[in-house]
Amino acid sequence: MKSKGLYIQMFSIHGLVRNENPEMGRDADTGGQIKYVLELCRHLAKQESIRQVDLFTRLVDDKVVSQDYSHPVEEVEDGFRIVRIQCGGKKYMRKELLWFHLDEYVDKTIKFIKRENAIPDVVHGHYADGGYVAMELSSTFGVPFIFTGHSLGRAKKQKLLDDGMKESEIVKKYKIDHRIEVEEDILQHADLVITSTRQEIDEQYGMYRVRNVPGYRVIPPGLDMDAFYPFYRDMVEDQEPSDIAMHAKASVHQELNRFFMNPEKPIILALCRPDKRKNISGLVTAYGEDKELQVMANLAIFAGLRKDISSMEDNEREVLTEMLLLMDKYDLYGKMAIPKKHDFEHEVPELYRIAAKKRGVFVNPALTEPFGLTLLEASATGLPIVSTDDGGPRDILANCDNGLLVNATDGKEIADGIRRILADEGLWERFSKNGILNVREHYTWISHTKSYLKEVEKLGKDYESSVKMNDLPKDPIGRRLTALNHFVITDIDNTLIGKDNTGLSELLELMNKNRERVGFGVATGRTLDSAVAFLKQHGVEEMDVVISSVGSEIYYGKRLMPGNGWRTHISNKWNRQKIKELLDPLPFLEYQEEDTQRTFKVSYYMEPDKDHLARIHDLLQRNKCWYNLIYSHQKYLDILPYRASKGKAIRYLSYKWEIPLVNFLVCGDSGNDDEMLRGDPRAVVVGNYSSELEDLRGRRNIYFADSPGAGGILEAIKHYGFLEEINT
Repeated sequence: MKSKGLYIQMFSIHGLVRNENPEMGRDADTGGQIKYVLELCRHLAKQESIRQVDLFTRLVDDKVVSQDYSHPVEEVEDGFRIVRIQCGGKKYMRKELLWFHLDEYVDKTIKFIKRENAIPDVVHGHYADGGYVAMELSSTFGVPFIFTGHSLGRAKKQKLLDDGMKESEIVKKYKIDHRIEVEEDILQHADLVITSTRQEIDEQYGMYRVRNVPGYRVIPPGLDMDAFYPFYRDMVEDQEPSDIAMHAKASVHQELNRFFMNPEKPIILALCRPDKRKNISGLVTAYGEDKELQVMANLAIFAGLRKDISSMEDNEREVLTEMLLLMDKYDLYGKMAIPKKHDFEHEVPELYRIAAKKRGVFVNPALTEPFGLTLLEASATGLPIVSTDDGGPRDILANCDNGLLVNATDGKEIADGIRRILADEGLWERFSKNGILNVREHYTWISHTKSYLKEVEKLGKDYESSVKMNDLPKDPIGRRLTALNHFVITDIDNTLIGKDNTGLSELLELMNKNRERVGFGVATGRTLDSAVAFLKQHGVEEMDVVISSVGSEIYYGKRLMPGNGWRTHISNKWNRQKIKELLDPLPFLEYQEEDTQRTFKVSYYMEPDKDHLARIHDLLQRNKCWYNLIYSHQKYLDILPYRASKGKAIRYLSYKWEIPLVNFLVCGDSGNDDEMLRGDPRAVVVGNYSSELEDLRGRRNIYFADSPGAGGILEAIKHYGFLEEINT
C-alpha cells in the first residue's frame, strides 16, 4: 500500500469475481458489471492520488466453481486487491438468496477494516447488494458513499410484469420488493450516484420515490484499448502477435468452423448472457425468416458459458432451449454457430476482430440496455453495430456514429439494419472507421478515471464542509470502536444507578477522562426509549453502546444506530407469534404492557414458582420452539431468540469489533445479568446484588464488591487494575 493518497473500497458482492479471465456470461449474476468494476479498480490504482483500492466480493469455496474464488485476498497489482468476505456459508448462490446474509457481510468487513487498521476514505457500492453494504459502512465510519446501480429493481419488476410473469412469482423468485425498498434507502443516503447514461437517470432512477435526493453524474465506462485494438493492426504491424493471441485466434476460428458450412462468409455476431431481456430469440427469428440474409452471412451467437443446459437456472435454460428450437425450426444448421464457451480475456477480442476482417456486423438485440459495453468493444476493433434503440446505445451511437439503431421487437427491422450495412461497402467502412476513432475519443478508462476522481475530490470537500456545519457526525461510531480495545458494560437499574448513587459522578468522570482508550456502554432489560430517558435524567449521556430489552437489541453511539447485524443474527429460527400463542393461555402468566414488547422479545409478569418455569420449558420444547428464557427480580419473565441475551450481545460486540472478551468489564446486580457475568469477561457483582447471583461467588473472573451501585464498579476497576492495564 502506498504511503499517501485515498483509500477506496469497492463492493461487488454477488457473482464470481477474479482478476484473470472473469467468467462473464456464466449466469445472470456474472454480467458486464464485474468487468466494469475490475477495470475501474485497475485504472484507479494507477493514479498518484490513490493509495489503495480494495474490491470486496464474496468468498466462495464450492466444487461447482473454480478454487480461485476461495482465496481471501488476491493481490492483483500494486495498490489493488480483491478481498473476499464469507457470508451465508461458502456455497455459490444467486444474488436473490444473499439478501438476508448481507449484515453478516457488513460485520465481517468491519473486522477486516479493524485488522488492517485502515478506514476507507470513500466506499462505492455496485448493484443493490453492494450498495447496501457500502451504505452501512458509510454510516458506521462517516465516509462518503457512492452508488452505481447497473440495473434497478423497479425497472426489472416492470419488465417481468410486461412479459406476463405474475407479481407473486416475481416477489418469490427475485425478492424484488425487498430489493426495491433497499434501493429506495440507498438513494436516500447516497452522496453520489454514478450512471453510464442520462437515460438511466430519467427512466430508471426516475421510477423511485427519492429519485431527486442524491446527486447524479454521468460517467460512461471506459475500454481496454490494448485488448480491443483495430482488426487491421495485425496486418500492418511488423511485430509478431504473442503466442497467447495466436492461440486465441486459432481457437475461435476452429470453434466457428465446426458450425459453418461456408466459413468464409461475413459473420453476424451476438455476444450476451442467456437472459430473456437480451432477446436472443428475436435475433434468431429475424435471421431465420430472412433467406437473403442467410445467403449473405453466417450467424454466431455466444450466449454465455454452459456445460449442460438441463442443469442451468430456469431463465437461462428456457432462453437456450428456445434458441436451439428456433435453430431447428428454421433449419439453420451450417449457417448458425452456438459455441458453449469462450475465453473473455483473450478470445473475445479476437472474435470481434475475426468478424471485422470478414466485414461482418455486431448485433445487440436486447429489449432494454442500460449501457452496452459490448457495443464499445466491437466498435473499438472496427466492427460496425446494429443495436436496440434503447438506453445506452443511443448515447454510444450519438457519440460515435458507428452503426444503426433498430426496434428490437421488430424482427424485420433488425434484419433490414444488418443487411443494409453488409450490402453497402461505403457504409460499412464509415461505421468501422468511426467506431475505432470515436470510441477512443469518448470511452477510455483514462477519461473515466479522471472524471471519477474529480467527483470524489469534490465529494470529499462537500463532506468535510458538512461535518463542520454539524450536518454529519464529527465522531462516527465506527472510527471510535475500531480504535478501542477495552470496554466497560454495565446494567442500569441498581447497578449503575440505584438508591445509593454516591460513586456515579466519579465513575462518569473517570470514563470521560479515559474516553480515548476505553469504551462505555449499558446492558439493560429496559427498552431503548426507557433506558435513554432514565440515563439522561441521571446525567449519563456519553454511551458508545446500548444493549436493550434484555439483549435483544443493540444500538451504537450518539445517534443510536441500530445494530442490523445483531438483528439478523438473532432472527434465526425465531417465531414470536407461535411462542405468544402457546404461552398466553397459561393462567399464571400476565402479558406485560405493549410498550415493553419487542420484535425479538415476549415479556410476562410471573410470580416465582419452579413448577411454572418447568411447565413453560416443557411446553416450548415440545412444540419445537427455539428460545432463551430469562426470569429476574422474582417477577419478570422474558422470552428471547435462542441466540439473544445480554451476555451473547457482549460476545457479539467482541467478535464484530475484535475486542477480546477478557478486555470487557461487565457489571450487574440481578438474575438477568447472570449469563453476561459468566465466562471470559472480567465481571463485578455490585454490593447491593440480588440473592439470585449468590451462586456466582467464588467463580473465576467474578468479583463481589462491597460498595453498592457505581461505587462497586469503581471498586472493581481498582481490583482488576483495569485502567492501569490500558495505560501501559
